[in-house]
Amino acid sequence: MKKEITFKELKKSGFIDKPINQEIQDNLITRIKAKEAVFDGLLGYEDTVVPQLKKAIIAGHHINLLGLRGQAKTKIARSMVALLDEYMPIVKGSEINDSPFKPISKYAQDQITKNGDDTLISWVHRSQRYFEKLATPDVNVSDLIGDIDPIKAATLKLPYSDERVLHYGMIPRANRSIFVLNELPDLQARIQVSLFNILQEGDIQIRGFQLRMPLDIQFVFTANPEDYTNRGSIVTPLKDRIGSQIFTHYPKTIALARKITEQEAKVSDTDKSAIAVPDLARNLLEGVSFEARDSEYVDAKSGVSARLTISAMENLMAAAKLRLIETGSETTNIRLIDFVSIIPSITGKIELVYEGEQEGADEVAKLLIDKSIVTEFEKIFPRIPKLEKDGVKTPYTDLIHWFDSNFIELNYLDKDDEFYTVLKSIKPLVTVTEKYASHLNKEDQSFCMEIILWALSINNKLDKSESDYTHKFDSAQSSFV
Repeated sequence: MKKEITFKELKKSGFIDKPINQEIQDNLITRIKAKEAVFDGLLGYEDTVVPQLKKAIIAGHHINLLGLRGQAKTKIARSMVALLDEYMPIVKGSEINDSPFKPISKYAQDQITKNGDDTLISWVHRSQRYFEKLATPDVNVSDLIGDIDPIKAATLKLPYSDERVLHYGMIPRANRSIFVLNELPDLQARIQVSLFNILQEGDIQIRGFQLRMPLDIQFVFTANPEDYTNRGSIVTPLKDRIGSQIFTHYPKTIALARKITEQEAKVSDTDKSAIAVPDLARNLLEGVSFEARDSEYVDAKSGVSARLTISAMENLMAAAKLRLIETGSETTNIRLIDFVSIIPSITGKIELVYEGEQEGADEVAKLLIDKSIVTEFEKIFPRIPKLEKDGVKTPYTDLIHWFDSNFIELNYLDKDDEFYTVLKSIKPLVTVTEKYASHLNKEDQSFCMEIILWALSINNKLDKSESDYTHKFDSAQSSFV
């Protein structure tokens, strides 16, 4: 925390007072010239969103981030805080971050008039120069702009006509700061109208007070494109006052999605060292979101948030950690049967269309997992033929026939050596794995053995049944006996 100084000392220090858009722009340019990272953690946006964001900042524009849920819109806005100066001087006691060089409130103007160069200056850290408001239907003008404060009037014994009785809302208090209004379409039209002059001319009106207050604010709005284009609930004059509209998007590859999940999932270093996650398991997990975005059962207009896989990874690790606790083991691998634990993460993150509602959320979640399994399976192994011709042997014929007289149960609570001993006891399964997955590491090969069994059951070549702790694989014919 920087110590207080006088206005005279501030002037002597050589401090240059800048509008906030100029301040952000200068710091951006400095970082670019120094070849420093500008927006840390915005994975996948390096060639799309980030260049547009840089141009909008250099242009001095207010920004509207347009995208489906879970596309890091708020994260983008919060990352802009790093482009502010570390500390900002204000007239001590100012409610609206008055600059001593350009005071706009009556309080600050009176202080400068009264004390001149002896006016006390305090400092605001950049972390306190970020304001965020979720636009809900109950937000009113008083919340955003302000209102008359009768208690202040009574305490100071002032008439309501005196400017000093005003209570400033969030926007005036965000003067010389970044103000983020999330989900702008949800803000009532009459409230959006109150933003017109603030964005364009900088003046505000509170209960008849015509205040010429040139507020200096960097506005960032977020909106869902469906709300924006279909409901049309962002009023046209407001859209006209927002300088740059930037579209966000979901990660375009599994590899990129994995990096985002790795960055965002809350998993302790202790758990990471005790629980091995095969690459195939990570791909399969991300594949669930990709399948959901293309699914006929999921509402594409609502989107499938990146939070789905982040939450799913946390649940997956929790399932493995619970096994460690219950079995007393020190280490374990993520298994395919652990993926049952991610179903709550899926059902809570997708909006279903009518057909999906008919199927049921749990069934849709299982279907998405199955589709992701098949996708990963077919990257490594030959496709399973739907029909087997008499006398024509497929890579899976021996394995399927093995189950004619055998079955296995994979127990969630088995320790790793017990679990994989059961799988390796199926010789045809080991043969298929070694033939097609020999290029993979040990953990992925072990995971492949489960994937093969799941893929066969999905294609109705084997029967799979579940209980609380086990998955049983048996001959497909046995279920009809």
